[in-house]
Amino acid sequence: MEINFNTPALLFPAISLLLLAYTNRYLALANLIRKLHDEYVRGERNNLLLKQIKILRLRINMVRQMQALGVFSFLCCVITMYGVYKQWTILNSYVFAISLISLLASLIISLLEISQSTKALEWELSDMEELDNENFITTMFTKDKKGK
Repeated sequence: MEINFNTPALLFPAISLLLLAYTNRYLALANLIRKLHDEYVRGERNNLLLKQIKILRLRINMVRQMQALGVFSFLCCVITMYGVYKQWTILNSYVFAISLISLLASLIISLLEISQSTKALEWELSDMEELDNENFITTMFTKDKKGK
């Protein structure tokens, strides 16, 4: 496969938007951590708060990894474009492949972070609505029975 200037340039907008989304996730997590820190300092310590703090530490590390892999992917695209200019055809193939692999790894970590986020939200819902033993199917059938 021949790589020209357009090949890595196609990833520039995608990577830029991903980095923006990752930054927004980071800022949202930072605000949540500050809010939970204030609750912790005020002495409002419960089991749910400690679970959230633990999962937030994991999530913030995942966002950091996502950002690092995204930036590395972007850097590899720039190197590939320079390699096209210098006509380093073999090196370009490898560097561009590394760029794609790091972008893929970043997306996989993003998916895992979303999974952790969903888990934290489920804890919040179960605490508020006591839904520990309910799921979509049981809820659907209990509503049908109540309606009849």
